[in-house]
Order: sequence, then structure tokens, then C-alpha cells
Amino acid sequence: MSGIVIALATLSGALGLAVGSFLNVVVHRVPAGLSVVSPASACPNCGHGIRRRDNVPVISWLVLRARCRDCGTGISARYPVVELITGVAFVLVLFRFAPGSTTGWRPLVAGVLILIAFGYLMAVSVALAAIDLDTARLPNAITYPTAVVIAVLLTAAAAIGGDLEACLRAALGAIVLGGAYLVLAVAVPGGMGLGDVKLAVVIGFALAYLGWGPLAVGAFAAFVLGGTFAIGVLIVRAGNRRSGIPFGPWMLAGAWIGVFFGAPLWNAYLSLLGLA
Repeated sequence: MSGIVIALATLSGALGLAVGSFLNVVVHRVPAGLSVVSPASACPNCGHGIRRRDNVPVISWLVLRARCRDCGTGISARYPVVELITGVAFVLVLFRFAPGSTTGWRPLVAGVLILIAFGYLMAVSVALAAIDLDTARLPNAITYPTAVVIAVLLTAAAAIGGDLEACLRAALGAIVLGGAYLVLAVAVPGGMGLGDVKLAVVIGFALAYLGWGPLAVGAFAAFVLGGTFAIGVLIVRAGNRRSGIPFGPWMLAGAWIGVFFGAPLWNAYLSLLGLA
């Protein structure tokens, strides 16, 4: 691994850790309808503001031994976990979408826009998964802006890179996956929420931009993961058929399986059927 690759991976991981720290604020405040900008972060027990030296991702949690410096209240392990997951995820997105050797500025700019789009989607995925697990909600305050940002960035990338077919495919993918989830939400009341439908539109657009294979694999993986988890919950009697199981995290996990492995898995499947 070259020095440049190591440097880029390090910078990407550091950026991910910092973004993960901000996502912890998002996860806590957005469901409560609070601003993510102000006031500054403070201990929810004693109200003391978080010092800068105590706000370093992961390291501060370890140094403080998972306790507030002022009152000693325990700090949830979820904070460093979210930061670590985001840091690692950003590195993976970098390796998946970093523009390679290109001729001319158009492919380079298009590649950078795609990288930014999926980096943004990764950050949103972490936040939405955590919020859905906490509250069984996928807030419009996150889903709507994400739809706009992803659509604008990927459409711009397609226009600059001269790949309008990808843009049209993405729009169709959003309609197909969003429509499928809407049908499920109507046909099985309580099974899917409108938040899942809105998220499906975003996922459908992003995955179909990459190709039909990533969309098919990502959509299928979501139901495999979610179904497996639901069956496990029933087996261990931790829930019943009426207990709500947030599906957003599984939609997002499936989507990223589609992003990273969708194309080769889809091609392997077509080869198995003798269609490729």
C-alpha cells in the first residue's frame, strides 16, 4: 500500500470519526426536534458544557473512563461505537468510490461528486439506523434533505460525466423501490411505515445509479437481514408478532451490501442462470 493511499485512508478515517461525533448529536437531538447547531453539547445530568479536550472522538471516552468529568455520570458506549463505525465506513467508501486514473477533468469531477454523494449517504445511514433503533422513526428532517442532496450530486455527476443513462436508471430505481415499499405499506398495515417508503426512494435512486445489480441485491439483502433478525427475535421470545421491529437499519445494511457487493453477486447469479 503506497504512502498516498495510507495518507488518504488516514484522513478519511479521521474525517469519519469527526463526522461520527457530530452524528451522535444528530441522533440525540433530531428526534426531539432540537437544533443540532446550538446550544453546545453538555452533560445531560449536570448541564456542564463538554470541554474541547473531552470532545475528541473515541479517545476522550477512553480517557474519561466513560464518565462525565464533572459529575461522574456514565457515558454510553454508543458514542464511541458510532464514531468508530463512521470512521471505518468512510475509509470503505473512499476505497469504493475514489476516482482512479482519468483523462480530462470531467471524469475526475464526476467521480468526486459520486464519492461525496455516497460519503454523505453513509453518514446519514449511521444516523438513521441509530434513530430508528431508538425511536422506531425515520425523521423527515433527515430523509427529505438526503433525497435532495443525493439526487443533485448524482445528477450533476451524470451530467458532467456524460452518463445520463445512469441518471435515468436512478430515477426509475427510486420509483420502483419506493413503489414496492408503498404497496407493502398499504397491503400490510403496521408492517412498513411511510418513513420506510421515503427511505426506499433514496436507496432506490442511489443503488440504481450504480446499476440494476446493486439495486436488486440491496433490496433482497434488506429483507433477508430483516427477516432473519425478526425470526431470531421470535425464537428467543424477545418479541411477538405484534412487536414492532424497526426495518430502517436492515434497509440501510442491505443497501450497502448492494453498493459494495451488488455488481459481482448479480453477475454471478446471472451466470448461474446462464444469462451472462
